[in-house]
Amino acid sequence: MITATVWRIVQAIATAFAASIVVWAILPLAPGDPATRVLLARGVQDPTAAEIEVAREVLGLNKPLLVQFWDWLGRVLQGDLGQSFTSRGSVTGEILDRLPATLILLGTALVVSIVLSMLLALVAAYYRDRWPDRLIRFYTQIGASLPTFIFGLLALQFIIVGFNIGRVLSDGIWTAALIPAFIIGIDRAAGWTQLLRAGLLEQMASGYADVARTRGATERRILLRHALPNAVLPFLTAIGVSIGALIGGAPLIEVIFTWPGLGAYLLEALTARNYPVIQAYVLIAAVSYVTAALLIDLLALAMDPRLREGRR
Repeated sequence: MITATVWRIVQAIATAFAASIVVWAILPLAPGDPATRVLLARGVQDPTAAEIEVAREVLGLNKPLLVQFWDWLGRVLQGDLGQSFTSRGSVTGEILDRLPATLILLGTALVVSIVLSMLLALVAAYYRDRWPDRLIRFYTQIGASLPTFIFGLLALQFIIVGFNIGRVLSDGIWTAALIPAFIIGIDRAAGWTQLLRAGLLEQMASGYADVARTRGATERRILLRHALPNAVLPFLTAIGVSIGALIGGAPLIEVIFTWPGLGAYLLEALTARNYPVIQAYVLIAAVSYVTAALLIDLLALAMDPRLREGRR
């Protein structure tokens, strides 16, 4: 158990380090000279060669790439995510101002997604090939095929504007997060429901389920006591893998519902080519994904003794 846990942690650290290299490369590999882009973003039109050279010196762009990367990584580990090209303020401070609202939205959306997908998968498996199962499968196909912002636009038009439920201008509090979180949850839960339903049906058709039936166990008991614990591991893995997509899809929903989180901040940075902000957001998403995947792996190790054998 200890060896497998340490190995998972080492893998997570290696993955986070590789992600940091990709994130850092956003600035030097972007088209054009980084110093010129910084000056243009700061409103310096037609910068002279002297101004560009001074900017290169200040930004450390004259150093070898490896030195630049280690300098950047050292600052990141100390909590310094750089200086915004547009506001010239600390990116760390600007992100911390907006992060609580995004965490409220994504945390609520994650809870909605998990609860909704588990309920629907259990109902679909229990009523296999009957009308509740067919109705849930129809929802999962629609949900998996449409992007999240489509649901967001429909909810904004028909629920908030049409029925006057919720707010168009959100203030970042928990109660205002319910509708946008439910929209994100509907989208995420579609795929997770399909996966868990398939796992439950596979377990319900297994040999131990037949033995339980011969001993008089009801279908509900077999589903909840035997099939669900055995089908939940792939479901948890899918949740861990989807954390990155959850964070990546949130900005558009935040903009649609004028949510005061990181979404509008990121889209403004993309429009202005504010690379330090883009780097910081991608880094946060990558670290969140690695952390979630690690926690899911450790949970799976604790639940399934077979995974503790060897380093797999």
